[in-house]
Amino acid sequence: MAAHKGKHIFGIVRVGEKGQIVIPKEARDIFDIKPGDSLLVMGDEAQGIALAKSELFMQFAEDIFNAREIVEDEE
Repeated sequence: MAAHKGKHIFGIVRVGEKGQIVIPKEARDIFDIKPGDSLLVMGDEAQGIALAKSELFMQFAEDIFNAREIVEDEE
């Protein structure tokens, strides 16, 4: 169910005894999450938990690192 373009509510999931959840199929399809993928779990105590594919975060971190190298090279 899309509340606004690009925004989704996928439903409610239950936390199992080992702390595991199942990511709904629609969410896995939209975000191209496949078995074996690594997800970064982030949290904000006021706003909640967020998941991101770790490869996206690693690319972001690499972009930041590369930007710093460029600045250092210019000095």
